[in-house]
Amino acid sequence: MELSLPVPRVYRMKRGQTLRSVALAFGLPPALLAARNGLTKDPGEGTVLLIPQERGDLYTVKGGESATLLCGSPARFFERNGTRALYPGQTVLL
Repeated sequence: MELSLPVPRVYRMKRGQTLRSVALAFGLPPALLAARNGLTKDPGEGTVLLIPQERGDLYTVKGGESATLLCGSPARFFERNGTRALYPGQTVLL
């Protein structure tokens, strides 16, 4: 039997947290969380974030990989990750 806990749809930033730390805690790429919340900089304490209900595996991009290789197409990569940017070391959702 697999235990499945509900994922909250909103989250209030706490002191010392970054967009990256919150995104990774929810199993999301930081770029997707930023895109879905219209953010261009790190949100501050008390900011309420909408948490996308995306599911998949987080992956760290290696040199030479493409959006097509990772997600099947550039459009699907953008849909899953909220960005067209792709670079080594980036955390993406497959």
